[in-house]
Amino acid sequence: MADDPGKHVPAAPGPRNKSPTAKSCPICGKPASHATRPFCSARCRSVDLNRWLSGSYVVPGAPDDADDVE
Repeated sequence: MADDPGKHVPAAPGPRNKSPTAKSCPICGKPASHATRPFCSARCRSVDLNRWLSGSYVVPGAPDDADDVE
């Protein structure tokens, strides 16, 4: 019966088949809202943007040496 074109066979669970609502807000941990995904609200989205703009999120790298400037 697996060859029946009218029969729906669900996909195996995996990382690509997770529901977007299964994730939680990275700021407060509440379930994410579809309208403000991956955040739960506009407030958490704004908090995240403020953290980026204020320099709280930093990508690690080699330290700058002032002597290397040409």
